[in-house]
Amino acid sequence: MTEPVTTGRLSTSARDGRSGYAPPMCRNIRTLHNFEPPATTEEVQAAALQYVRKVSGSAKPSLANQPAFDAAVEEVATATQRLLSTLVTQAAPRDRAVEAAKARERAAQRYGSA
Repeated sequence: MTEPVTTGRLSTSARDGRSGYAPPMCRNIRTLHNFEPPATTEEVQAAALQYVRKVSGSAKPSLANQPAFDAAVEEVATATQRLLSTLVTQAAPRDRAVEAAKARERAAQRYGSA
């Protein structure tokens, strides 16, 4: 079998359902680095939950899998918090209100204003 050929965001094998490269990261996971005020514990926890849901393919795990699911969320949250605390940047911190306004503008252009 030939190796997947990457074209754009997805390999040809990923688009047609065969194994290959995974699709892009879940759009619900937001950038947490370099914001003023810094990301809260709740935001880090929510991002970790979204990541584990995406990787596991399950929004609500079975009772048998709940302990493993919860442990994974905690481990990812801890690693994320550690990453955020050690990253450095020369860029000025982004303002949450300004970024939210930009996101609303993009959504209005994409979906039409309500």
